[in-house]
Amino acid sequence: MRVVHTTGYQYDAPVTSSYNEARLTPRSDNRQNVILNRVETNPVTRSYRYTDYWGTAVTAFDLHAPHTELEVTGSSVVETDPFSPPEESASWEELASEPIVDRFNEVLDNSAYVPKNRQLAAVAKKLSKGLPPQESVVEIANWVHQEMSYVPGTTGVHTSAVEAWSEQKGVCQDYAHLTLLMLRSIGIPARYVSGYLHPTREAVVGSSVEGQSHAWVEAWTGAWWGYDPTNAIAVNEQHVSVGLGRDYADVPPLKGIFSGGGSTALDVVVEITRLA
Repeated sequence: MRVVHTTGYQYDAPVTSSYNEARLTPRSDNRQNVILNRVETNPVTRSYRYTDYWGTAVTAFDLHAPHTELEVTGSSVVETDPFSPPEESASWEELASEPIVDRFNEVLDNSAYVPKNRQLAAVAKKLSKGLPPQESVVEIANWVHQEMSYVPGTTGVHTSAVEAWSEQKGVCQDYAHLTLLMLRSIGIPARYVSGYLHPTREAVVGSSVEGQSHAWVEAWTGAWWGYDPTNAIAVNEQHVSVGLGRDYADVPPLKGIFSGGGSTALDVVVEITRLA
């Protein structure tokens, strides 16, 4: 697949300096092979790349010429495969062992986006009763899918899992955070994944469609594997993963600071093309 992600900013007065980080480079792992990637800006800037703590590729750039617009485009060609769960699931006893808890403590802990909640923890415990960890992941993610309504505009990038649950409405970010909260509450290591989703599994080769930034979860039940609670499906070749972390705060596509200027207008367009 080819993915082109363009973000445009407009400022109501000239910005004199800006410092930015872009997480727009897909991952290369056992499910994905990145054939081509570039991150470009207009105005043109110097950039450098590094890999962050969670293994996400970051393009950092800064701009010191006065500007009233900034456009950032990430272009990638990626080969993808389905994500297969581990053939043998770890037991609850193994997940509760000291070495596993110590190894994965950062993706078992709570955060501002994934806070503790007794009610949701009790639901997770009930849903997983009698099931091994691997089946519990699917059961909990499907429950989130059933109980939540996908309604864009009802939540924002700062909304926590509990806040979204109070309305039982949200978008993929909220579905992922809610699933993480419940999985972690029963001792399953779980992390947030950002990326893209092609909306049509049997898309016509060479046809470009409006894609979307997307979020899902990966759980560790002997090995890492992905599940998409928004769509209640295992991660497959439609999913292109970019960033990994504890929650959204670790993987925003773009973040930065600027001086000068004023309020901004933001425009985001994602175009996905099936190439084979």
